[in-house]
Amino acid sequence: MRIMHRNAVKRSNEGARIIATATMGVAVGFFIGISLSSLHLTKISLLSNVENSFEVGSSGNVNPEALGSVSLFKIYVPSNPRGAELLPPGIIVSESDLYLRRLWGDPSEDLEKKPKYLVTFTVGYDQRHNINAAVNKFSDDFAILLFHYDGRTSEWDQYEWSKNAIHVSVMKQTKWWYAKRFLHPDIVSAFEYIFIWDEDLGVEHFNPDEFINIIKKHGLEISQPGLEPNNGLTWEMTKRRGDSEVHMVTEEKPGWCSDPHLPPCAAFVEIMAPVFSREAWRCVWHMIQNDLVHGWGLDFSLRRCVEPAHEKIGVVDSQWIVHQVIPSLGLQGEADNGQEPWDAVRTRCRNEWAEFQARMNDADKSYIEGLNNYRKG
Repeated sequence: MRIMHRNAVKRSNEGARIIATATMGVAVGFFIGISLSSLHLTKISLLSNVENSFEVGSSGNVNPEALGSVSLFKIYVPSNPRGAELLPPGIIVSESDLYLRRLWGDPSEDLEKKPKYLVTFTVGYDQRHNINAAVNKFSDDFAILLFHYDGRTSEWDQYEWSKNAIHVSVMKQTKWWYAKRFLHPDIVSAFEYIFIWDEDLGVEHFNPDEFINIIKKHGLEISQPGLEPNNGLTWEMTKRRGDSEVHMVTEEKPGWCSDPHLPPCAAFVEIMAPVFSREAWRCVWHMIQNDLVHGWGLDFSLRRCVEPAHEKIGVVDSQWIVHQVIPSLGLQGEADNGQEPWDAVRTRCRNEWAEFQARMNDADKSYIEGLNNYRKG
């Protein structure tokens, strides 16, 4: 009898637990159902708001009030460009270009042809005839950009090509000052090659299209046309040779080259008329110092941006130019410490060269020390 009583009590307790569990399950299911329904309705409402906000009327206008009232979901994409982490990747345009566009019509129809190369000259109006002769050498595959150091821009409209050129005017600045500020690699990435040239170059014997073909043929990432041997020559490396199409090495004065593969015997062009591939320019731009505006010493460090430098940097002999040695930039200077304007400019050039080399040496030293510390750690 006792055994039967205990079994009955046990069955009664189990039944109560089953009923309680079932009741709790129904309650939990009810609340989950309500939550999911609410979430689903919220999503529908959000999507509806987004869709409605981008409705365009028959006139092609977007309702600005609707755009401002949209509740957006949270976005954070760490791999986006710095500062753009809150944007959906599909809307990001991280590079630009220098193509001129219309103010009307379909944007896809703005450009009849996209220039493949960019040519920049840093100019004063006094050299307009020389620049006109140079620009007329370049086909419509080349975009033209003039940096004006004398503030005179409208007068250039006497030339038809000037109306389609890009003009940037800032008083008394050098081409490397302009290049650092207006030729960011993400701005000129549409161009395969970038010419950064002085204004006093004679181009009678220069064919730009043929020059491009030659540097592509020889795989030159940094190059320049050969210089007429009898005019304004400083380095043997950049002297035109009459018996070759290109050259990449030379012999200099005794003691000038510690290594035949290093500047100025190889891996070297001058800063008066360099031509950079898109990839090489991305590196070189980062090496230009904001405050060292003359660029002296830069030519000896260009080799850091291509490998192997003695094979990727060269001079094109069959397409050559004449350096006319017009001291126009010096005339933009001012007397300093008893020096004439031109002498004051030259003094700063030499000082900048020494400063650039010191900074490069310090950067190398810092990098090596950091690398050694990392290996020790």
